[in-house]
Amino acid sequence: MTDLDAVLGNAGPTGLKERIAAELAAVRERSLAYTDADDDMLVRQHSPLMSPLVWDLAHVGNYEELWVLREVGGIEPLRPEIDHLYDAFKHPRKDRPSLPLLGPAEARKYISGVRGRVLDVLDMVDLAAPDPLRSGGYVFGLVLQHEHQHDETMLATLQLSRRPGLVRDGELPPGRPAAEPEVHIPAGVFTMGTDTVAWAYDNERPAHRIYLPGYWIDRRPVTNAAYLEFVEDGGYRDPRWWLPQGWEWAERNGVEAPLYWTRDGDTWWRVRFGREEPVPPDEPVQHVSWYEADAYARWAGKRLPTEAEWEKACGGRTYPWGEADPGHLGRWANLGHRAARPSPAGAFPDGASPYGVEQLIGDVWEWTDSWFQPYPGYRCFPYEEYSKVFFGETYRVLRGGSWATHPSAVRTTFRNWDYPIRRQIFAGFRCARSEE
Repeated sequence: MTDLDAVLGNAGPTGLKERIAAELAAVRERSLAYTDADDDMLVRQHSPLMSPLVWDLAHVGNYEELWVLREVGGIEPLRPEIDHLYDAFKHPRKDRPSLPLLGPAEARKYISGVRGRVLDVLDMVDLAAPDPLRSGGYVFGLVLQHEHQHDETMLATLQLSRRPGLVRDGELPPGRPAAEPEVHIPAGVFTMGTDTVAWAYDNERPAHRIYLPGYWIDRRPVTNAAYLEFVEDGGYRDPRWWLPQGWEWAERNGVEAPLYWTRDGDTWWRVRFGREEPVPPDEPVQHVSWYEADAYARWAGKRLPTEAEWEKACGGRTYPWGEADPGHLGRWANLGHRAARPSPAGAFPDGASPYGVEQLIGDVWEWTDSWFQPYPGYRCFPYEEYSKVFFGETYRVLRGGSWATHPSAVRTTFRNWDYPIRRQIFAGFRCARSEE
């Protein structure tokens, strides 16, 4: 669900409604698949960093109720007494297991009831209305992307659980060698952000012109093999490569390698959804914090790209390859959980940007050097708690999505953000350097 303007223009409001209904069904199937487990698995907190899975399940339904049923449909609250339980700002994740949450069966019943009414609202709403929540089906894009984002969060929780057999895997194309490890991006002005992508979030807007000096950027994300050189060279034991706060974090927590990595003799192993396997050398490294990414870049004589540099490397398109919707199993990127891991380096040559930069979309979220800040002319919509309250110098920006990100919830202008210490997310990075 990405090229909505084309859908609306070619098929009209009826066609758009049909596609929204299909996408709503698909995302709910995904949510239910990730919560198809015994009750103990769903109600247990597998890490204080994450909510119990049953909280995420009911939360996506409560979010739909608030925005589609109440805000757009004018429907009386179905379960107003539970609103505070599923308000992400009232209760931190570590405290949610102690709340009187809906049990798994009750949560499924609740979200099913909400969804039935959501489809009724979709049937009657005017998608050509000037109201920005209704226009182009924005409110439905809001809840669709929100649920897919929580599905990715569920996958991170399932990984933290270390229980095998709950997450499907799949096949990926083979990798290929790179002609050159870096790509030169010439100096010049480019347009950052968007005014045209129908369901873009407020933090992606408005489009604005900025000048960037010339720079070099890695053609592909940093691989496990490349990162292992940093590990083996004592990168985690040498404070020269670390910012003071990053060094203190790594020392305090005994961090010596990416999350889920362990060493047995000469072999490095990782745990992936409950199963131990050798670390594959040609995959992009994932489960590294911003501090680790920054330290590697310094060790390599480079730096992390700014988010402006990352976005310019995409070539000014909705996706690096153009405007074509990546779909669930598109030939351009590893998205939508086609497999439960990043693809080998060079697996998607058709997804390269006009500059020749590869794997910018999918595989791993990529840390950038930028703080999460508003663009010039930013206007909050539809609520402050999505973007505005996070602006400042607390969260670092990530770009590009991961293998777990659904195609409808990523584009070249999409901005993710997190604390620089976070490692449970499916995050990696690529490096950049300024022109000499």
